[in-house]
Amino acid sequence: MGKLAPALRKVHDLLLATYGPQHWWPGETPFEIMAGTILTQAASWGNAEKAIANLKRAGALSPQAIRDLPMSELATLLYPSGCYNAKAEKLKALAAWLGNAGDRPEIAFGKNTATLRKELLAVHGIGPETADSILLYAATKPVFVIDTYTRRIIHRLGLGSRDEKYDVLQQLFMGNLPVKAALYNEYHALLVRLGKEACRTTPHCDRCTLAELCPKKT
Repeated sequence: MGKLAPALRKVHDLLLATYGPQHWWPGETPFEIMAGTILTQAASWGNAEKAIANLKRAGALSPQAIRDLPMSELATLLYPSGCYNAKAEKLKALAAWLGNAGDRPEIAFGKNTATLRKELLAVHGIGPETADSILLYAATKPVFVIDTYTRRIIHRLGLGSRDEKYDVLQQLFMGNLPVKAALYNEYHALLVRLGKEACRTTPHCDRCTLAELCPKKT
C-alpha cells in the first residue's frame, strides 16, 4: 500500500458509517447496468431512470431489441436522459459490441480486465469513466471509477488535484487500497453520495461527515 492508504481508508470508513451500504449499481441485469452508464452521461440518475423505464415499457431493454429499433424510435425513448440522439447512437454501438459475444455479457466479460477495457474504449461513445463503470458495476472487475464528484472531493481533501489526468487519480485509489471490486464499488458510490448531498459545487460543510479532514472548503 502507498502512503495515502490510511487517509483513504479513513475517508471510506467515515462515509460508510454515515451513509451505510449504497447497493450500487441499480439494475436488474448486466445489460441494464451497462445501458445506465451511458444514459447517466451528462444527466442525473433520476432522468436516466426515466429513460430506462421507457425502454422497459417498450420491451426494448436488450441488445437485440436496441439493434432492431429504428434510431428515431430509440431516441424518443431516451428523451428524458438528454442528448437522446447521441445516446441512441451510443446504445446502438454498445449493443453491436455485445452482439459479438452472442449478447451474453458473461462471455464478453470473460476477458482479462486490460483487454476488456481496451475493447470498451473502442466502442463509440464510451470513454474512461463509462468503460470503468461497466467494468466495475456490470463485470465486477476491480477498477476504480473517477468522476466529477471524486475529483472535487479528493481536491478539497488535499489528496490530489481535480485537474489531474484520469489514470493518475485512478492510481491514487488503486495504488493505496486493496484490489477488491466490492471495496471499489462501495467507495465510489459513497463518494457520489457525499458529492450530491454535501460536497457540492458550493459545499455544505456544515453537513459533511468529512469536514474535520478537509483543509479546502471551496
